[in-house]
Amino acid sequence: MIRNNSLHGWKKLGGGGLFVLENGAIVGTSVVDSVNTFLVTEKEYGDFVLELDVMIKSELSNSGIQTRSHFGGSQHAGKVYGRQMEIDPSNRKWTGGIYDEERREWLYPLTLNVPAKEAFSVGKYNHVKIECIGNEMKTWINHVPAAYLKDPVDRTGFIGLQVHAAGDVEKPGTKVYFKNIRIKTTGLVPEKMSAQIQVVDTGSSGKL
Repeated sequence: MIRNNSLHGWKKLGGGGLFVLENGAIVGTSVVDSVNTFLVTEKEYGDFVLELDVMIKSELSNSGIQTRSHFGGSQHAGKVYGRQMEIDPSNRKWTGGIYDEERREWLYPLTLNVPAKEAFSVGKYNHVKIECIGNEMKTWINHVPAAYLKDPVDRTGFIGLQVHAAGDVEKPGTKVYFKNIRIKTTGLVPEKMSAQIQVVDTGSSGKL
């Protein structure tokens, strides 16, 4: 169970970004001289449906939600890696797309689902749903279908909230807000997506 009134069950990995609990929301803040920072669950998850509300106030910011992810190892020393649902308030508008952090990079850019680019609103809370069942990962932004990926890599791992590294575009002190976090792991029934949503199947190419 993920608690909304406590950071119990979470731990920080990666950089020096800050995470605090404010008014029932987990608030992440970017800092100078830091790589991407993640607040991740101490527990690992396999099949799950995750729902939460996310707000970013600046179009110059960036964030994401890690799924079935991992930390460290010989190829990823000191870093979080794994599939991430992108939160992208920039003019590119790829929120809901799927990016493989520190590994294969973009797996489902929203050039594959242009209508979904308009689903996310900057400066207000947006409802996010992520479904990971078997080798399928699906995302919705404000109930709009965004991405549908079939990928054999990573059947279990932690869930993580990202504070992006501050740099030339994103300024230190940029905040991202996460609240109403709910995860379901039993009695899962995959939600169907319209046949118009393109499916990306990495197949054997998904192996690392």
